[in-house]
Amino acid sequence: MRIGLFVPCYIDAFFPEVGIATLQLLERLGHEVVYPTQQTCCGQPMANSGFQKECVATEELFVRNFTGFDYVVAPSGSCVEHVRMHLDAVEQTDDVKHLRATTYEIVEFLHDILKVETFPWAKFPHKVGLHNSCGTLRKLGHAAPSELHIPFFSKPLDLLSKVEGIEFVTPARPDECCGFGGTFSVYEEAVSAKMGYDKVTDHAQAGAEYIVSADSSCMMHQKGCASRLGLPIKFIHIVEILNGASA
Repeated sequence: MRIGLFVPCYIDAFFPEVGIATLQLLERLGHEVVYPTQQTCCGQPMANSGFQKECVATEELFVRNFTGFDYVVAPSGSCVEHVRMHLDAVEQTDDVKHLRATTYEIVEFLHDILKVETFPWAKFPHKVGLHNSCGTLRKLGHAAPSELHIPFFSKPLDLLSKVEGIEFVTPARPDECCGFGGTFSVYEEAVSAKMGYDKVTDHAQAGAEYIVSADSSCMMHQKGCASRLGLPIKFIHIVEILNGASA
């Protein structure tokens, strides 16, 4: 299949290795991957701040860049959530409706669409704590939110369990928000920082060597919190592990 690779702004600017790993992994799995070089933001930051009308030009550019692919895949749950559920500042043509329906975050794409059963090149002999961002957990359905009291499932854990040597440790409050929340971390800085301190401390007490997540934004926030607390925890995106990163 022909896949359009969408690399969100902060991954492009701060974590390019995550975009590269996504490209490499999809190609390892035998798919044609195209990176539209004119892509920019999907419009999420403006929409989240209430500026829907100001999203029009950005969303129109996104549609022009990504129309015509079998699927669009991104290593970011919050951006995919915006495209799939809130890309409504533009006219809802058939192309836009198709694009919204076929845009996937990398974990759900590997788990639900490709149904990958093995990553023979992947080894990660470390203790790992999994962080599900609020959006991937409750909007994209990555896992069962504990507050709903439904049967347990976890797509990230399903994929990571196929990696040789990995050991999972679970924090006491696994579904608790880390405090990033996009612009929330700017206009509620003190609250955001305290939530982040609590989150990384919880993982450290569980014995995590690494915190792994499908959202680099949450990890960026937690990495800063862990650094300020002097906690020796490392951070890595799930796609890097599945692509074969060892440390």
